[in-house]
Amino acid sequence: MTGQVSPQQLAERALGHSRAQGAVVLVEETSTANLRWANNTLTTNGVAADRRVTVISTVAGATGTAAAAVTQAGIDEETIEALVRASEKAAGDAGPAPDARALLAPGDAAAARGSRWEEGPAGTDIEVFAGLAPALGEAFDAARSAGQLLFGFAEHTVVSTYLASSTGLRLRHDQPTGKLELNAKSPDFVRSAWGGVPTRDFADVDVLALGAQLGQRLDWQKRRIDLPAGRYETVLPATAVADLMIYLYWTAAARDAADGRTVFSAAGTPSGTKVGQRIGGPGVRLWSDPTAAGIECAPFVTATSSDAQSSVFDNGLALTSTDWIRDGVLEHLLTTRQSAEETGLAVSAPIDNLLLDAGGSGGLEDLTRSTEHGLLLTCLWYIREVDPQSLLLTGLTRDGVYQVEGGEVTGVVNNFRFNESPVDILNRITAAGATEGTLPREWNDYFTRAAMPALRIADFNMSSVSKAS
Repeated sequence: MTGQVSPQQLAERALGHSRAQGAVVLVEETSTANLRWANNTLTTNGVAADRRVTVISTVAGATGTAAAAVTQAGIDEETIEALVRASEKAAGDAGPAPDARALLAPGDAAAARGSRWEEGPAGTDIEVFAGLAPALGEAFDAARSAGQLLFGFAEHTVVSTYLASSTGLRLRHDQPTGKLELNAKSPDFVRSAWGGVPTRDFADVDVLALGAQLGQRLDWQKRRIDLPAGRYETVLPATAVADLMIYLYWTAAARDAADGRTVFSAAGTPSGTKVGQRIGGPGVRLWSDPTAAGIECAPFVTATSSDAQSSVFDNGLALTSTDWIRDGVLEHLLTTRQSAEETGLAVSAPIDNLLLDAGGSGGLEDLTRSTEHGLLLTCLWYIREVDPQSLLLTGLTRDGVYQVEGGEVTGVVNNFRFNESPVDILNRITAAGATEGTLPREWNDYFTRAAMPALRIADFNMSSVSKAS
């Protein structure tokens, strides 16, 4: 913890210094531990700690309420007043905020409850890897015996967030986030396979099993097959599905849809959106739930800025399980209290996890065995939006695309650039596995709490051959 003052004391002092009509203070205490390895050898480890403070000031004026949020790292009791003054000045210089609403108070029905405000930051240290380090040693020995090299890293971060407001809210949440990424390579570095796992505490990470899986994929790559661009029946592992669904989630703001700018827009409907319309196949469910086992997240809003999806005025808003898509029908879009009122939709603030169920069972291996002719992907990367009206995305395949014939992997093929919409994909599922925790490859610096099934998709559009390796 930075300095001698506790996060609770710092938040109270910030509120004590405030001269604004309203104020919200967010104190984030972060601790991180990491391990890195290369060439079948542990290389570095380290720990770090950080404190970030956000002060949000609201100022009522003749034409409306303005707000400003200012965030700074390393704040202590000597510098907190300056941060408060900076926030107040920024609010005074700002125009009326379109998302302005009364700050939530403990008595509001929508406010979160019971958050153990008095407890200190949770924290982490290098001991979180006590079981992982010896297992890595065994994985290194196995890789050496197979003539393979392992590279990668493990990271564990715990963020304790304290939220205090001038209206009396006092909320706290501990968020552990762990991930392990493993690359297996041939000694000449021509063949490469990737795998990753999410975790809260590393107790559930089986690095030996992951290493063995990557070793098998390296063996598959001994036979090379060149294929042209085209549409292929394609098996997407859960990690690739997560990257696509997360992008869908990030673009699901009701305000943008009502303005006619996204795939969720629908002119002529009361809300200007597709809420209530079918956008996916029967049985498809996409949802978020702060209490979802293994990917638990904050049960209340902690917003350090306002945008189309979230509002600083909604800090402390209680979050509950929310279906975005249920049985293929769009049920909710991301709203603030203001955009919900404007569109006539329910209040549905962002939740920091995402789950998909397509009614399947089994896993990636089962989908592969039931594929007569198609492709098996490892992961996607460099994903970018091409057309917001259809949510057409483009990107590249990475670390192994495999040909499947008669349920068997017959070799590795070239990489491709793809062009696909995750909304369209939800209508072209030919088979699905069971929902399982997975680590997104592209977005895991920003979003790690995902549970997805592997999917087999008809006519996945590999638009061109890529030279990327």
